[in-house]
Amino acid sequence: MITDVQLAAIQTYAMDRLAQDHSGHGTDHLMRVVKLAKRLAIAEQADLNLTLAAAWLHDVIDDKLMADPLLAHQTLAEQLTALHVMPVAQKAIFDIIDHMSFSKSLNGTQTLSLAGQIVQDADRLDAIGAIGIARALYYSGHVGEKIYDPAIEPRLHMTKEQYRNEPGTAINHFYEKLFKLENLMNTDAAKALAHQRTNVMRAFVDQFKAEWQADDQG
Repeated sequence: MITDVQLAAIQTYAMDRLAQDHSGHGTDHLMRVVKLAKRLAIAEQADLNLTLAAAWLHDVIDDKLMADPLLAHQTLAEQLTALHVMPVAQKAIFDIIDHMSFSKSLNGTQTLSLAGQIVQDADRLDAIGAIGIARALYYSGHVGEKIYDPAIEPRLHMTKEQYRNEPGTAINHFYEKLFKLENLMNTDAAKALAHQRTNVMRAFVDQFKAEWQADDQG
């Protein structure tokens, strides 16, 4: 469906598009997601090049990263056409990257192919654990959120619009999204990794709150 030559060009395009990112969704994030997606795709016997193509491209049309998501979508479609990626393969890629985000699921469950489930798992795995802690704090600083405010309760039931537009805090983000991801994984391998990484986050948040109140015992 997607050749190795096309995949290499897709990688270059994605890396160029996100080379200047300062929100925690840059090229290092892409490389980790691709590595995780490859590992999961082999385990699940999914279409490898389709999975990796979607993994490379999953953030290049993201509405929280792109000033004009519709233009980004059109530009990507033009790029794939220029690379002679067949229409059926383009549709498979867009069906994944248009529907895999956590925010999209807030307004209703999204149906994904096996490759899409794998890319979603890989992206979500990079949002949790020690890397997830660092990225959550980095992103909150990027958008000007507070680290923590005990007076602000986590928003446990949100629409996509609320999730995107209402202010939150870095620590609340763990309750609003990150702690939930373990139970939203699709593949068995991702579920096992997610459990380990979630335990890391829970220990961090517990320690953070103890230190915030100066109640840690040392």
